[in-house]
Amino acid sequence: MSNTTPVLNAKNVGKQVSGPDGDLTLLQNITLQVNAGDSLAITGPSGSGKSTLLSLLAGLDVPTSGEVLLQGQAFSSLSEDPRARLRGKHCGFVFQQFQLVADLNAMENVMLPLEILGRDNARDIASHWLEQVGLGQRHHHFPAQLSGGEQQRVALARAFAVSPAILFADEPTGSLDFANGDHVADLLFRLNQEQQTALVLVTHDPELASRCQRTCTLQEGQLSGE
Repeated sequence: MSNTTPVLNAKNVGKQVSGPDGDLTLLQNITLQVNAGDSLAITGPSGSGKSTLLSLLAGLDVPTSGEVLLQGQAFSSLSEDPRARLRGKHCGFVFQQFQLVADLNAMENVMLPLEILGRDNARDIASHWLEQVGLGQRHHHFPAQLSGGEQQRVALARAFAVSPAILFADEPTGSLDFANGDHVADLLFRLNQEQQTALVLVTHDPELASRCQRTCTLQEGQLSGE
């Protein structure tokens, strides 16, 4: 284990929600650590809480117990605005449904998080990353003019453009055909290694999970394999 500060550190994280019959435990005692350059797959059956866990790790939601540290800083205990700033600075996201802005072209979609962060050279950075994912000739195409595989590559370019310390991917190849899914996965792991960006992905795909350095399974709210 590296002596450097982990990119992500979850300690005894739990999540409960209120239901008509009382509190319902979704997750309990989740502990994991992710270092720079790591790749971790979280697998498990539908309804096991994988997306809930990813939301907690990424600071999109907060746990009811335990804590999440990002780059050594308290993350889950921050209020919403400071948490969003820290997330915007250090995290990238790739979703199954791409989440591109329909009325922005590929270049503008990649530039968007850079502009939010106030980067002066947003256009140059976006152009570089579109080249990296093989879309150098598609800058001015809108999402509706791109195939599913191309849209996911735009999403990858957008995620890596901010030079994130960690990338969260939720079923990143789940809505793609085999060829496009394989190509996107190749890009994901190449960029993970070249940029030393930590990767945490949720997947039902055992082949995709097997490409990660580590795999853990979530079942009935508990994590095994870590």
